[in-house]
Amino acid sequence: MRIALAQFNPLVGDLAGNLDLILAAARDARAAGADVLVTPELALTGYPPEDLLLRPAFLKDCAAAIGRLIDEVDGITLVIGHPYASGDERFNAATVIRDGNVLGRYEKMLLPNDAVFDEVRYFTPGAAPLVFEQDGTRVGVLICEDIWEVEPAAAAHDEGAELLLVLNASPYHKAKQSTRHQVLAQRVEETGVPAVYVNLVGGQDELVFDGHSFAMNRDCRVVAELPAFEAALAVVEFADGDLQPGTLAPAPDELESVYRALVLGVRDYIGKNRFPGVLLGLSGGIDSALTLAVACDALGVDKVHAVMMPSRYTADISVDDSREMIARLGCQYSEIEIWPIYETFMAGLAPAFAGTQPDTSEENLQSRIRGTLLMAMSNKSGRLVLTTGNKSEMTTGYATLYGDMAGGYAVLKDVAKTLVYRLSEWRNRSNAFGGGAVIPERIITRPPSAELRPDQVDQDSLPPYEVLDAILAAYVEENVSKAEIVARGYSEADVNRVVGLLKVNEYKRRQAPVGPRVTHRAFGRDWRMPITNRWAS
Repeated sequence: MRIALAQFNPLVGDLAGNLDLILAAARDARAAGADVLVTPELALTGYPPEDLLLRPAFLKDCAAAIGRLIDEVDGITLVIGHPYASGDERFNAATVIRDGNVLGRYEKMLLPNDAVFDEVRYFTPGAAPLVFEQDGTRVGVLICEDIWEVEPAAAAHDEGAELLLVLNASPYHKAKQSTRHQVLAQRVEETGVPAVYVNLVGGQDELVFDGHSFAMNRDCRVVAELPAFEAALAVVEFADGDLQPGTLAPAPDELESVYRALVLGVRDYIGKNRFPGVLLGLSGGIDSALTLAVACDALGVDKVHAVMMPSRYTADISVDDSREMIARLGCQYSEIEIWPIYETFMAGLAPAFAGTQPDTSEENLQSRIRGTLLMAMSNKSGRLVLTTGNKSEMTTGYATLYGDMAGGYAVLKDVAKTLVYRLSEWRNRSNAFGGGAVIPERIITRPPSAELRPDQVDQDSLPPYEVLDAILAAYVEENVSKAEIVARGYSEADVNRVVGLLKVNEYKRRQAPVGPRVTHRAFGRDWRMPITNRWAS
């Protein structure tokens, strides 16, 4: 038996377009000699369809699309992920179709309701395994979360399954693939049944799906693996009771995988939402430089417009380095001097500011002028503004509402400052996207600064980024208490300051644009802290 693994990039709600992708995969799989085609979880609708699932008309259209697959797919057994409605209940389902017949329908047993998942809101859990026969082999079907616990795979094994097909919509975060390997190996070892794992690929709002589908034999060895972050189809053979060796696509290391996730997130957010391109503010600093590199790699330089908006506090080297980066990349570039605009604002504010000393109010005004200019250019051109702030800044509130936070997509929202530097260095030495060292070295090596007052650097008001990011990772991503972080060797003053800034700036983060998730705890779907909150630990 030959099994085709089809990882493709659906668009949530585009049933007609997704149906075309599935039919094309069926044709390609059949041409490659496959007997069975396995698609990702909810391949018909894209993942996650969220409250579309609460609309009866949407579920009716899904049922009609499945009817079309039953009618049109022949010469191959199709395992298709889709929502299924029965009365008042909805199920996350997989239907097995062959030559106009439905061989069975599996309903996902375990519904994740943590991190970015909210399936209990939409679905009823299934209660029974599904095992169908293909060319004399008993084949079991599971869906994503079902492999993270013992019972669903054990139930399929008890029904006589000799091979498991697992449909997945497993979003990316750092080191996720090794975790998938470990979890599936546990199920294979427990049951003695080899398994095929097929995953979605593509960006959907803040989630990025990395594909990376694979097949694991009875010895818990990965015998075939598809590329990460791109659509692909591969065929693996099941013979003599086991999956046979196939092609192993090279696996990206951590930095490459994070960078590719950012690129895919930008490409799909812009493309799927039909924006003609993007705008971003280029400051001569590391964050905007990395954002520009990602945008150009994702969209092509013809769809990217960078805008330098210097003030009297902007260093000459910031302008020089920005121009140098534009020369290396070749995207559209503009310069707009903001100081005359700032002085006009200050004149208008003079009565309100009378008797006060300069502070962050004047600094933030510069940022808000820049945000206003970018949004005006966005309105005129239709291009989306990319914000350039990183996760460290989102943690501490070192960002200006309606200023540098103004925009539609936050590329570095889940990328800590120390990782920004590592990604920039990786991009300069990598040949993965061409162009060589696109970020001038001085941008990487000079101390970071918002350049909103004379001689300003970030560390005037923040702990060193190595310290800040370590505290951030422990508190936000690991759920470690302040006392435990102090016990790791960090000063109590730094821990209290960072966690205090995190809490008082929750209202800012709630107004920030979405951005691609690359850690297992981003400021988005999996961070739901109350804004009004007095808990102090």
